[in-house]
Amino acid sequence: MDELIERVSAAIGVDAGVAKTAIGHVLAFMQKELPDGPVAEFFDKVAGAREAADEASAEADGGAGGLLGGLLGSGLMGVATKLNALGLDMGQIQKLGHEIFGYAKGVIGEEKVKEIANSIPGLSQFL
Repeated sequence: MDELIERVSAAIGVDAGVAKTAIGHVLAFMQKELPDGPVAEFFDKVAGAREAADEASAEADGGAGGLLGGLLGSGLMGVATKLNALGLDMGQIQKLGHEIFGYAKGVIGEEKVKEIANSIPGLSQFL
């Protein structure tokens, strides 16, 4: 997980703490949408990935966003809202996705990453 945090931090120009939280939000979303299969395999192979997702979920649940947070709290829009709250712009969010999925290709293989992307509408734009 440290390697992924370093990659993301360098790519989007944020400190390691913000990078870890951002990664956690993306991983938590993927875990919620696809708890089995390639996502579970990624979590099993990357030490600290599950913990980062759990921490991001707990932080998001604790930082109630009111009605707007509830309305935008699901799907890719919900992830984007959480990432915006960290101070990331759309360009950084796209780079974040590229780094996470590029890393995932090395861990679980390109076909499984494509399987994840094809299972979640709109996710392929971040590959």
